[in-house]
Amino acid sequence: MPENKTQPTQISPRDFIASVEHPTRRDDALTLLALMEKITGWEATMWGASIIGFGTYKYQTADKKWHEFMRTGFSPRKANLVCYIMPGYTNFDPTLERLGKHKLGKSCLYLNELADVDMDVLEELIRAELDDMEKKYPL
Repeated sequence: MPENKTQPTQISPRDFIASVEHPTRRDDALTLLALMEKITGWEATMWGASIIGFGTYKYQTADKKWHEFMRTGFSPRKANLVCYIMPGYTNFDPTLERLGKHKLGKSCLYLNELADVDMDVLEELIRAELDDMEKKYPL
């Protein structure tokens, strides 16, 4: 398995957010940045050109190679906000039912805008995901 294509960069997350054209998406990204910094206690790092990540974890693939990736993060994409809840949402259905308007991918939570969701539930979800990550991938 090759290295992850998405790697940490030296780009400033705040500079990246400032470059987001859509004003609501930009404001939501600043809100998520502050929320995730508060929850995690970690400094934000850009992963690739458009993902803002927090923390890291190491995992081993079937070919016995070790890789590193962010523990959680988000990206203010053109179509929506994407929250990366690693390694997926398998145990969070009751919380997701209370969240508000969203769509799911394997490890992605898609939000049109933060006004569509209950921010307390989003915080609860991020904290639960980080607790789940800590059990699977201790710091």
